[in-house]
Amino acid sequence: MTDRYLSSAEIRNRFLAHFEERGHTVVPSASLLLDDPNLLFVNAGMVPFKPYFLGQETPPFSRATSVQKCVRTLDIEEVGKTTRHGTFFQMNGNFSFGDYFKEGAVQYAWELITGDQASGGLGFNPDRIWVTVLPEDAEARDAWKRIAGLPDERIQPRGLKDNYWNMGVPGPGGPCSEIYIDRGPEFGPDGGPEADEDRFLEIWNLVFMQEELSAVRAKDDFDIAGPLPSKNIDTGMGLERVAYLLQGKNNLYEIDTVFPVIERAQELSGKKYGAPGSDAQVDDVRFRVVADHVRSSLMLIGDGVTPGNEGRGYVLRRLLRRAVRNMRLLGYQDPALPELLPVSRDRMGESYPELVTDWDRIAQVAFAEEEAFRKTLQAGTQIFDLAAGEVKQSGASTIPGDKAFALHDTYGFPIDLTLEMASEAGLSVDEQGFRQLMTEQRERAKADARAKKGQHADTGVYRGILDANGPTEWLAYETLETESRPLALLREGAAVDVLAAGEIGELVLDRTPFYAESGGQVADAGTIDFEGGTLEVLDVQRPVRGLVVHQVRVVDGELPASASLLHARVDPDWRTGARQAHSGTHIVHAALREVLGPTALQSGSYNRPGYLRLDFGWLSALNPDQVHEIEHVANNALRADLPVGWQYMTLSEARDWGALALFGETYDDQKVRVVEIGGPWSRELCGGTHVDHSSQVGTIVVTGEASVGSGNRRIEALTGVEGFSYLARERDVVSQLSTLLKTQPDDLVGRVSDLVDRLKQTEKEMEKIRLAQLLSGGAALAEGAEVVNGVRVVAQRLDGASGGDVRTLATDVRGRLAGDTPAVVVLIGAANGKASIVAALNDAAQARGLKAGDLVRAAAPFLDGKGGGKADLAQGGGADVSRIDEALAAVTAAVASA
Repeated sequence: MTDRYLSSAEIRNRFLAHFEERGHTVVPSASLLLDDPNLLFVNAGMVPFKPYFLGQETPPFSRATSVQKCVRTLDIEEVGKTTRHGTFFQMNGNFSFGDYFKEGAVQYAWELITGDQASGGLGFNPDRIWVTVLPEDAEARDAWKRIAGLPDERIQPRGLKDNYWNMGVPGPGGPCSEIYIDRGPEFGPDGGPEADEDRFLEIWNLVFMQEELSAVRAKDDFDIAGPLPSKNIDTGMGLERVAYLLQGKNNLYEIDTVFPVIERAQELSGKKYGAPGSDAQVDDVRFRVVADHVRSSLMLIGDGVTPGNEGRGYVLRRLLRRAVRNMRLLGYQDPALPELLPVSRDRMGESYPELVTDWDRIAQVAFAEEEAFRKTLQAGTQIFDLAAGEVKQSGASTIPGDKAFALHDTYGFPIDLTLEMASEAGLSVDEQGFRQLMTEQRERAKADARAKKGQHADTGVYRGILDANGPTEWLAYETLETESRPLALLREGAAVDVLAAGEIGELVLDRTPFYAESGGQVADAGTIDFEGGTLEVLDVQRPVRGLVVHQVRVVDGELPASASLLHARVDPDWRTGARQAHSGTHIVHAALREVLGPTALQSGSYNRPGYLRLDFGWLSALNPDQVHEIEHVANNALRADLPVGWQYMTLSEARDWGALALFGETYDDQKVRVVEIGGPWSRELCGGTHVDHSSQVGTIVVTGEASVGSGNRRIEALTGVEGFSYLARERDVVSQLSTLLKTQPDDLVGRVSDLVDRLKQTEKEMEKIRLAQLLSGGAALAEGAEVVNGVRVVAQRLDGASGGDVRTLATDVRGRLAGDTPAVVVLIGAANGKASIVAALNDAAQARGLKAGDLVRAAAPFLDGKGGGKADLAQGGGADVSRIDEALAAVTAAVASA
């Protein structure tokens, strides 16, 4: 089919070079974590270019090409079972913004895929190439015939579901043409893509954006408002699919960037990939899952995702745990990621060198998650054993679906392990019930996603304002006040003619000094004056790029939409505090990295006047010395009066300069703003407002450090006047305590420590006295034992006694009833509205067939509780103390009937 083997990296480079030679700007892959309300991850090559296709921004180039990192997890359960499903993939794309159209897209694609390999092409046999087009798209069909010379039978018409593209919401859309490679009769029947999409494998989709859609009800059900002002091209070639064709492999798991992980997994597990037999086929799926998920996890962590219980973190956690679980099912019990992840790093690092340079952080996150999961497996096993014990005790043989679901959803315990362990225990699992609960959970997730998708439609009114008036002239870096002209007045998303006193609405100005919330910094506060009244600015946002929208409340007067001139004024004290906090955040981040090392990278931040918090990847709590050192380094930076400056450069220049790009932020490769504090000590990409010199932050007072999830810590601090006020309050507390304890401030810790020691000693002595008093009543209880059915029984209520006291007294009374006569002690304490039951039996009572656990279970229902234990000692509890006497009577009755 082709001349020679091409590596994935070489295919990538040939694609970019092909289009760069044809006038395309090479755009680096965006992060997988672009800020898009509809997406957890970038899932297509065109996603970073959406603002251009939606008309929200003017593209800085007319032609572009990229190889975009993508993740799709909707079909995660299918990974390994088919040749095509993978969670991480790379999408080669070329894009035209009002430049070439169908003929150019076909020409460039044909030249690349059929071009001689020696000349930089991919070398596919033209006779093996099929394409599909929309039946009505005569222009595309004609282009394929004229440019490629394809016969009619290899240009198949397919309907809207296959050959029309839209985003699922109002916006651009258009027909598409898909390119397929015939893999040969050994892969399926003849007849083109319409007959079999395993034999005829799609490698490239050419999308011709030419229409504006006003409503989208389904992929093949939408309304066309009219033609787009300019026609665009968006294409996507699956790099992994092309790789396995050019490398002579049967699926994407066997290509050069994936299969080495399978090879290492074979060595570790002792199993053989591709061996004959049904069991081996199951193992093959497990090998593929491991290889796919290890690579996907590597790329996600590389882009800043950390494992968690929701959103992106949950997806990563699930991928990592599925990889570990499948290694376990392959028979490998030791930590697997330290063996597998470096293999993937070495293969992917050729195209993404940051995976190598950032390896320490990536490894730290991944290995910690595996260790946590191994502990989860241990805890889950214990919970499974309890569930299995309950099933057996009830005489059933099936673990209920809700139990299996709880193990999976609450404890992260995989269903495969539940099934495996149930089989070993001679039990089955209600898989149908489990699957039903999983389906309901997925439907809830899809409903949430659909709700989020609606946010795109909500921006329509803002896009209309932007199209009609152009972008807001944003002056937040230059001034705190300016004269402005109103462009739109909205309330609840609709235009209004007037806002009355007390009403809240949205105001769009032609120019504004207000900082819109972004990058962790809250929006500015301030006022907007108009003839006859004043507005209070409550919030400032950018619902679409380029447009600044102010949420305002009318303080007095009545604001008409036709107002000619307004005066916008930022509260100067607010801005000063915001600048201090934002610069303080950068300084704390640099101090963290100096004290803890370069892997302590910020994963999120929030700052408002006088306050900052910074989340960072770290596996363990910081000790007090580390916190003090971070605070010390930060305040030394303030004392040094470091210069604070900023400049604009391309993203690639900023990275070469050593600037930190924060995970999840969206940056324009043509121009980014780099904020520098003290030269190379702190360089970060940032659009926030900052002080001019570090000393203007005033002070940095660290007030807290805590966990915010597995592998993530949060440090909080106060700046400026708020920091000084905090220290003043602490000084006052020290002064008051010194006066109260009649000691000097320097001796205060020693004085308090001495008091605490004395208090602890006093509490121990009081506990001894209390326990002696408690046990002194044991003799009286033993003497008052009643004989029931030949058994000496003590069944008493103890008001004011909690669980520990009841247990202590019960065992004491049992000891006083020693001898050959059967003896039963059941005591029920009542304290703080809760009941505590303890049953203690001597050996003779057990020989009679009595069991402590049975007696506790006889009493517990009357107390709205439960309990159990061993034959000689058992305990339980309940929430209803009103029926203790009935519970004790039930115990006596149980002894009488034994």
